[in-house]
Amino acid sequence: MFKKEAGFTLIEMLIVLMVISVLIILIIPNIGEKSGEVHSKGCEALISVVQAQVDTFLLETGQHPNSLDELVENDFITEDQLTCPNNNSLTYSNGKVNAS
Repeated sequence: MFKKEAGFTLIEMLIVLMVISVLIILIIPNIGEKSGEVHSKGCEALISVVQAQVDTFLLETGQHPNSLDELVENDFITEDQLTCPNNNSLTYSNGKVNAS
């Protein structure tokens, strides 16, 4: 007679594809939302690092740097560290580093 073949039916495969599609539809928008948070946190972290280097410069020289470029010239930070991951530039005034 007929031998029963092991495998998935077309209905089972369609159900699996539908479940995967629903999961993808739910996950993709959340990834886009989190991207902005990642860039924001990255900028906050970079500001903290550069502020620490400003403080180190003050400890080593006894004076605040005139600008962030002075930190670059004296190898306290790199040129890349003048811009946040979200493309905001870092500014320096009154001993504090900010993003603008």
